[in-house]
Amino acid sequence: MNLFITITIFTLFSLSPSTLSHTPTNSTHCPVNFNYVLHIPWPTADCRHSATSGNPKTPVTNSTACCQTLLSVFGISLAHHLKTTSYFNLPDLATSTACLTDFQSKLNILKLPINLATFCFDPVQFVISSNTCAAIRTVKDWRQKLGKSTLLDSSCRNDLTDLTACANCVDAGLRVHRQLLDLDGNFSHSIGCFYFVVLYAAGIVNRLGPESDGAVSCPFGINAVPKLHKNGSNLFWRYGLIGGVVGVVVVSCFVGLYIWWERIRKRESGKIGESGVGEFGSGRMRRRPNTGSIWFKIEELEKATDNFSPKNFVGRGGFGVVYKGVLPDGSVVAVKKIVESEFEGNDDFCNEVEIISNLRHRNLVLLIGCCIHGEDEDYERKDDQRYLVYEYMSNGNLDDHLFPSMSRLPPLTWPQRKNIILDVAKGLAYLHYGVKPAIYHRDIKATNILLDANMRARVADFGLAKQSRDGQSHLTTRVAGTHGYLAPEYALYGQLTEKSDVYSFGVVILEIMCGRKALDLSCNNSPSRFLITDWAWSLIKDGNVGQVLDPFLLGHGASNEAMNPKGIMERFVLVGILCAHVMVVLRPTIMDAIKMLEGDIEVPAIPDRPAPLGHPTFTGDIV
Repeated sequence: MNLFITITIFTLFSLSPSTLSHTPTNSTHCPVNFNYVLHIPWPTADCRHSATSGNPKTPVTNSTACCQTLLSVFGISLAHHLKTTSYFNLPDLATSTACLTDFQSKLNILKLPINLATFCFDPVQFVISSNTCAAIRTVKDWRQKLGKSTLLDSSCRNDLTDLTACANCVDAGLRVHRQLLDLDGNFSHSIGCFYFVVLYAAGIVNRLGPESDGAVSCPFGINAVPKLHKNGSNLFWRYGLIGGVVGVVVVSCFVGLYIWWERIRKRESGKIGESGVGEFGSGRMRRRPNTGSIWFKIEELEKATDNFSPKNFVGRGGFGVVYKGVLPDGSVVAVKKIVESEFEGNDDFCNEVEIISNLRHRNLVLLIGCCIHGEDEDYERKDDQRYLVYEYMSNGNLDDHLFPSMSRLPPLTWPQRKNIILDVAKGLAYLHYGVKPAIYHRDIKATNILLDANMRARVADFGLAKQSRDGQSHLTTRVAGTHGYLAPEYALYGQLTEKSDVYSFGVVILEIMCGRKALDLSCNNSPSRFLITDWAWSLIKDGNVGQVLDPFLLGHGASNEAMNPKGIMERFVLVGILCAHVMVVLRPTIMDAIKMLEGDIEVPAIPDRPAPLGHPTFTGDIV
C-alpha cells in the first residue's frame, strides 16, 4: 500500500465553465440552511489558527485536514438539498457562491478564520454538470441508470452509529461506486461518483437524515465531538465563573506559600551542600514534588548501571538507549537515556513525567523515576541529559520473540500469543478510557511491547505519549512513530485519534498471528516491499484466512478440536484486519476490539478497502 496524499481537496470536482449545464432554477440566494453547522458535533479544532485572515492565497497550516473536514460539513447541506430537490449539486455558479458565503458566515460565528470557504473551495465544484458521474444530475437519473433499489437502499437505511451497520453501508457504497464507474467508463470521474454515493446514502436512503450522528460519522467520515446539553452549558458557565474566582484565591495562596518556601530553601541550601544529605543525599532517593516518580541523581544511575557499561546495554527504545541497572535495594530497573525527543525543555520533560508517573495498570510498564543531569547550577554542562527509569522486564520485547535473530528463543505458543494480544488491548483501553484526558501512545509496535517473567505483555515507551483534548482529535505538525505501523490519516495529515493507536494495534495482531514483520523491504519473492496489511488482506479476501496463520500455530495449536482454536485464531486475524482498516470510521474502538477478541460480539463482515477517492479517511494503491 502506497502512502500518499490521494488528491488535493482544492481541485475536488472542479469543472471548467464550458462544462456547466443550465438547470430550471436560476437564483442568487442559497437554497439551503447552514444552521446545523453551529450545533452538530464536528471538530472545529481542525481549522482553528489554520489560516491568515484577509488573504485567501496565504498558505494554510494543516490545510488538508481542515479542508477535508469542511468538505464533509458542507456536504451535509448538499445532502439536504438532494433530499428536497432531487438535484445532486447546486443549480448555477451564483447560487454556489451564495451558499459558500452563507457557509462562511456560520464559520465566522464559530470564530474560525474568515477566508476558509474561499481558501478550500471553488464555487464551480458544487455546480450541476452532466460531466461529473455517468451524466447523473438528479435522483431520477440515478434510478434510471442503477434501478429503483440498490445495495445502498438496503444497507444504509438504519442507524449508522452501529459499527456493523456502518461497515455494511460503506461496503455497499463501494460496490455501487464501482457500478457507477462501469457506467461512466472514465476513471477520472471516480471522485465525483463517490461524492454522489455519499450524498445519496445520507440524503435519500438514511431514515434519520444527513444530520444524524450515524450519517455524520459514517458516510461523511466526520470525527464527532461530544454534544453539550443546553442546561448543562448554562450550569457549566455558572459554576465555571464561581470556580474561577475560588481558583484565583487558592492559586494566590499557593503562590505566597511557594515564595515563602523558596526563600527558606535557598537560605538552607548552603547547609545542605556541606552536609551532603539534602534532596540527593548519598545513596538516597526522595520523591520529587508534584510527581509520583522518584527523583534520581545521576551518580545513583551511574552506580546502578556500572557507569552505563556496554555489558548492561539492553537496546534502543523510542528516542533513547536503554541499560539494565540494579538499585541499592536490589530492585532491577531499565534506565533509558533520552537521546532525542520532542521535549522543548526541562519543564516539558517534567510535565511528561508527571503524566506518566500517575498511570497505574498491570498492562503498562511502570515508570519508577527520572533524572535531569545538569539542572543544578553547579553543573557546567550546556545540554541537560534526561533519563527515565522503568521496571525491568526480564523477557525483553515482543519483537525478540516473534523474530529472533541471534538468540534461539522458542516460538510463542498460541496461549502466549492470545494473552499478549489481550494484554496490549487492555493497556491501550486504559490509556484511551481509563484516564482523563485520554492518552494516545502514537508508537505501538512489537519492540514497545515488553514481556514480564510470566510472559505477560506490558505496553512501554510513553516518550511519545500525548494527552488529547476531550472529544477532539489531535493535530500535530510532527508525525512520530514507525513505518509499517502508522495509521494512514496520521502519516498523511498528522491527524491523531484513538483510532490511530487501534490501527497500530491491528498491525501488531497480524504480526503475532502471522509470524511476519509489519514491513519487510528485503522480500526475495517480490521486487516491492512487503506490507503485512496488504498481504493478509489479499489472502483473506480470497477466502484463504488459514494461510495467514503462522505455520507453527497450525502445527501446535490446533490439536484440541473441542475448543476449536483454529477458529479462534482466525477470529483474531479478522479483528487485526478490521483494526488496521484504512478507513478510520470502520475501525472499532479498542473496547469493541476487546469484545470481538473475547467473542462477546461478532466480528462484522470485513468491508472492501477503497480506492484513493479523496475521502478524508481514504488511502491506498491506484487501481
